[in-house]
Amino acid sequence: MPIARPEYTSELLRHFADLRDGTHGGVRSRRDKEGLFMVAAELLDPVARQVLDELNTDLLLGTGELAAGGVQLSRGRSLDAVWSLSWPEQRAAGVGPIVISAYYAVGAHHPHLRGGTVGDWPLNVFNQEQAEEKLPNLRAIAAADIHNLVFQTGGDYRIVPAVRR
Repeated sequence: MPIARPEYTSELLRHFADLRDGTHGGVRSRRDKEGLFMVAAELLDPVARQVLDELNTDLLLGTGELAAGGVQLSRGRSLDAVWSLSWPEQRAAGVGPIVISAYYAVGAHHPHLRGGTVGDWPLNVFNQEQAEEKLPNLRAIAAADIHNLVFQTGGDYRIVPAVRR
């Protein structure tokens, strides 16, 4: 009987299996992986725009400027798709905009997502409902952490027992 897994752990297992097998989305060549990246960036575009539009509406009170340039070739042969949201107060403070980035770096086995500054996450939990609302955030943090731990080992997916099954 198959194990019922949450989607985010299934996604991690697919990711680590790709490392094991030398594939990404069933393909092996850099060119084919770049093609999949182009499709992924196109699929992410409305989602990234939605997130930034929500922040602009709810937190920036409509003063923000969304920028999205599609997939760009940069840093040699890296592919990047960047969505950013800037606003007057942020620019006056001399800090960067809110950034969502999809990238496929030169020499990387597969593409990744990142934010402009993500490392710390606000913790404002004062009741059980607020704690339960953090579930997607905690899943994302834990999934990113195990992903990064694999890469701290030089990409040794074998530190994840479920991948070796």
